Amino acid sequence: MDKTDKSILSVLQNEFPICAKPYDILAEKLGLTVDELWERINKMMDSGVIRRIGASLDSQKLGYSSTLAAVRVENAVVDQAADLIGSYHEVTHSYQRDNEYNIWFTLIAVNDARIAQILEEIRVKRGLNESDVLNLPVLKLFKLDARFKTNAEKKSK
Repeated sequence: MDKTDKSILSVLQNEFPICAKPYDILAEKLGLTVDELWERINKMMDSGVIRRIGASLDSQKLGYSSTLAAVRVENAVVDQAADLIGSYHEVTHSYQRDNEYNIWFTLIAVNDARIAQILEEIRVKRGLNESDVLNLPVLKLFKLDARFKTNAEKKSK
């Protein structure tokens, strides 16, 4: 990554304009053409430097409920259980863990009742006991700022 790529990461994370043509504005700010900007963004996406570009909304401020959940399933059915869990559009992401509770996932739903309904549906469809499904709602929120900082940004603070 060169200085231009680092500048692109910085503006994508910190200065993304909310308008009809945000990439035109970013390209101009960076002294690039839109094609050059997209070429560099695509290279960073292909290499895994950028995993996703999208809005990150505060579900609580929007009136939604969220939770971290975990299920304990037999290793032989992890893939089927993960497919079931992933079929709910309220699941934002899931991952397998080397743990007694081997599938962990987050849910964002219209309310706590919908979260409970989804977890119960998963439990019943997979034939799990109540103790095989954990609902771990946030009691106190700790928000980390997971933005990349260039060396110049670190030194200026």
